[in-house]
Amino acid sequence: MSIRDHVCLMKEISPVVASMSVDVRNAALRSVAAALSSHREEIFAANREDLERAEQSGIADSVKKRLRFDDHKLADCLAGIDSLLSLPDPAGRVTLRRELDEGLVLERVSVPIGVIGIIFEARPDALVQISCLCIKSGNCAVLKGGRETASTNKVLFDLIYEAALSAGIPEGSLLQASGHSEIDELLECDDCVDLLIPRGSNAFVRYIMDHTKIPVMGHSDGICHTYVDKSADPDLAIRVLTDAKTQYTAACNATETLLVHRDIADTFLPAAAAQLAQNGVRLRGTEEAARILQQASQSNDGCGSAQTEAHCKEAGGSVNSPLISADDLMGEDDFRKEYLDLVLSVKLVGSVEEAAAHINRFGSHHTDCIITKDDAAAQTFMTLVDSAGVYRNCSTRFADGFRYGFGAEVGISTGKLHARGPVGLEGLMTYKYRLHGNGQIVADYASGKSSFHFRDLL
Repeated sequence: MSIRDHVCLMKEISPVVASMSVDVRNAALRSVAAALSSHREEIFAANREDLERAEQSGIADSVKKRLRFDDHKLADCLAGIDSLLSLPDPAGRVTLRRELDEGLVLERVSVPIGVIGIIFEARPDALVQISCLCIKSGNCAVLKGGRETASTNKVLFDLIYEAALSAGIPEGSLLQASGHSEIDELLECDDCVDLLIPRGSNAFVRYIMDHTKIPVMGHSDGICHTYVDKSADPDLAIRVLTDAKTQYTAACNATETLLVHRDIADTFLPAAAAQLAQNGVRLRGTEEAARILQQASQSNDGCGSAQTEAHCKEAGGSVNSPLISADDLMGEDDFRKEYLDLVLSVKLVGSVEEAAAHINRFGSHHTDCIITKDDAAAQTFMTLVDSAGVYRNCSTRFADGFRYGFGAEVGISTGKLHARGPVGLEGLMTYKYRLHGNGQIVADYASGKSSFHFRDLL
């Protein structure tokens, strides 16, 4: 059966899937969790095959980190399912009830989107998260993962699908696409697929948008920033920055650019550089930033001031500040880079406004943070920065559906329509209007015989 035949069948059964009780959907999630847990060795064996192929093909380390599926990743997936189980049913929520006239009542009710196609990168845990979100939200889903995780994805999908069927989810409501050619076939199914969610490079997402009539929601690059304001607590700033850059470098919410206010750059930047170097981070930056690090390295204490010497010694046992090499100097237009690696861009700015302008110009509207003790500066930053997530004094790595209490996410949307930020259950829902009447006709209102009085009942 072709992809088109499958998704046309999905379109037919999607209303049935949407109408299933939350008890059935939750039972399916419990069945999925049990299947994944009891077949863990089978999953890990398949993942080892993918990892061996990745080693032989010379795939980048950042990709290898994403495709690894071990006990830790499985535990995270199971925790995500538990979280989904605890969430209320997203379908059937009445968000508006308005009496238009006596006996004429309008309701706005949440409903699943229908048939969703998700094309995602080499992350087996993404397949689990996406499948479970679609089951809980009552959506049908076509899943296409990266070829790098073909073995793991097949085992995971088969387990999830059989477990869902055993709990009463209709056959055909989930589909795994495996061939690359099937993507182009899927893009032509605009009469059957309601939404596409691509996750990958900017070029890939643009390709999807340019080759389909299906609505597309998603993000490409994750060029996230941490801005350290002049009033920042240096200890807090270094702690948060280190986590944002190094906790999981291959994630789209890892910080890729550090912005530092010039008023504190002489003291803060060498200390931060020393801590980052201890964690294996290489710095790239402007000549201005490079000059400060060079001066700190040549000064008597090696870090530019007594205030930051402790930070440098803590970081590396040496007060010699790491440098930005000549090869790593950056021009004004070099900041549109998502490294997904232990590399960090550095630039100095003169104000909160300048930091926000840089982020809006070079960022990907994903997640950006200000480190500051100044409430006014924080408010200015959070108002001016045009991103899906704007933080104060905490790591950009918090941009995640599970950490937001959404259970999981199908991705992070950097657009502004329908859903923004981590897309969990709510982002997989739309709504319909239901109007309850008793023989009312528009002609009576057009003639003035009847009139609206609009009274909200919720």
